[in-house]
Amino acid sequence: MSASLRQVAERAGVSIRTVSNVVSGFALVAPETRARVQAAIDELQYRPNAAARHLRGGRSGLVALAIPEIASPYFGELAGLLVDEAQKRSWMLLVQQTGGDAGHERSLLDGVRGQVVDGLVLSPWALAPRELRRRPDAVPLVLLGEQDADGLLDHVAVDSVAAARDATAHLLAQGRTRIAAIGPQPHLENGTAARRVEGYRKALAEAGLPADPRLEIPVERLHREDGAAAMRRLIRDGPEADALFCFSDQLALGAMQTALRHGRTIPDDLAVIGFDDIEDGRYATPALTTISPDKAAIAREALACLADRLGGDPAAPARRIVIPHRLVVRDSA
Repeated sequence: MSASLRQVAERAGVSIRTVSNVVSGFALVAPETRARVQAAIDELQYRPNAAARHLRGGRSGLVALAIPEIASPYFGELAGLLVDEAQKRSWMLLVQQTGGDAGHERSLLDGVRGQVVDGLVLSPWALAPRELRRRPDAVPLVLLGEQDADGLLDHVAVDSVAAARDATAHLLAQGRTRIAAIGPQPHLENGTAARRVEGYRKALAEAGLPADPRLEIPVERLHREDGAAAMRRLIRDGPEADALFCFSDQLALGAMQTALRHGRTIPDDLAVIGFDDIEDGRYATPALTTISPDKAAIAREALACLADRLGGDPAAPARRIVIPHRLVVRDSA
């Protein structure tokens, strides 16, 4: 039989209320107290009854994560890190795939309101900012990516403008002057690609180079096949490029394969930089130079925002947390 809340409290030397706060993920518990309670929970193998707590008007201990693509290496890794962070708070993470579809994102937002889920972490691709704004009856919502709901919701993101500028500046420092950008997505609302285009153009302008629209190759998605197709279009129709900045590692891997098949050598003929630092890029030949966002920090800060909303003032001003990134230089550029 599972231990009771009272037994955990006695083992940890705290009140039942404190144990309840730790189990529910409330932020207002001292770190040393939280650690002591968590140790007692682990020792006694306490398992909270989520359904009973919900019926009593408490927290369920369930939070939801909605991402566009579970199969994406980037989102898959991020989901795993969020699961780990949720477990540290004794939360269970429910993962949902939206496919970047506006209707699915909208129905998911409507579906979690007033139900057993305590909060939602959402990476929206299709919804406009006006559709994401906080409502009084909504569960706490934290946004990932570039869509910030006009600053009205907690938002955890990488500075894509700065990251794209860093990637392009690295290529420029190597003497590359005909840098193609593979990844604009004008059909999406999320703004990620638009900000990476902005950073790419900013670096060119700082180097005194004009932006050539023929070197900006749009894609439908950020997959390997999209990168391969974009590279084929560039070889067939575009001006000769001496470098690629790809808006995801998957795009870069697809583009590299096509370039190699058409006789280009990497990095001699064509330097390549990706974005995301996925595992496949580290083991590619040549190994892929990339922008590496701190994915562990994204997971940690997103759930910290949820915990603060659940344990503090839900009407407090929204926060925008910028996560650090770094350029990881390998063999491709």
